[in-house]
Amino acid sequence: MTNDLDSVILKNVIDALAEDIGSGDITAQLIPEDTLAKAHVITREDSVICGSQWVNEVFRQVDKRIKVVWHIKEGDRVQANTTLFSLEGPARGLLTGERAALNFLQTLSGTATLCREYAELVSHTKVKLLDTRKTIPGLRRAQKYAVKCGGCHNHRIGLYDAFLIKENHIMACGSIKKAITRAHEIAPGKPVEVEVESMNELEQALNARADIIMLDNFDNKALINSVSLSAGRAKLEASGGINDQTLVPIAETGVDYISIGALTKDCKAIDLSMRFSL
Repeated sequence: MTNDLDSVILKNVIDALAEDIGSGDITAQLIPEDTLAKAHVITREDSVICGSQWVNEVFRQVDKRIKVVWHIKEGDRVQANTTLFSLEGPARGLLTGERAALNFLQTLSGTATLCREYAELVSHTKVKLLDTRKTIPGLRRAQKYAVKCGGCHNHRIGLYDAFLIKENHIMACGSIKKAITRAHEIAPGKPVEVEVESMNELEQALNARADIIMLDNFDNKALINSVSLSAGRAKLEASGGINDQTLVPIAETGVDYISIGALTKDCKAIDLSMRFSL
């Protein structure tokens, strides 16, 4: 885990606890302050578990006396009713941190589980499955971490780390060539990707030396022809409403990447439960 991710986790948890606890957990105050308790968390469904660092940070911030012991590793695929981790410490802290911790774990595990399913569908090909910027506000880095935990790959993190030139950018610049040339001038060394909607636009992008070309809503025959025309001059990315039903035939066309908004946008949180005992 990099220092950068450490800072992301710290901020995510600070924000989550501030949102949930506010001026104080008034229900937890029903419990005597010196009461100690134990708890364990199980998953109610088969899943790929992701988010343990966020859970650890929640309980660290709530009460440093709480001990968290994990029984699985980050990225493990587990079956329903598996015990994921155990807790021991002040009862108030266990209950105060429960929802924030489980919110992180269920959401990131949902993302990782879906990504693992998609990655396994195309494991017989060389394609890399990419996420998009269609993420939960405030949790982009967390979800993109979960994407990698699930076996897929990250597209650009935001608007700052790579160019993605789309139709309106091209129109404003005057042409595909002008847009790509200007991008190389603005930030030499940053990846330049351009979205195209036809074979003619693909040729323009290739001639203008785009690094990556996004083939927007190309049918499978057009994807195969694009791979042939490109002949390795640029990386090719298929995009546009791709799901588990259409994924495999697209992967088998020979494109380098497939970007799928559903990896982060449509994931379902995993059902988790905390069992508490004094």
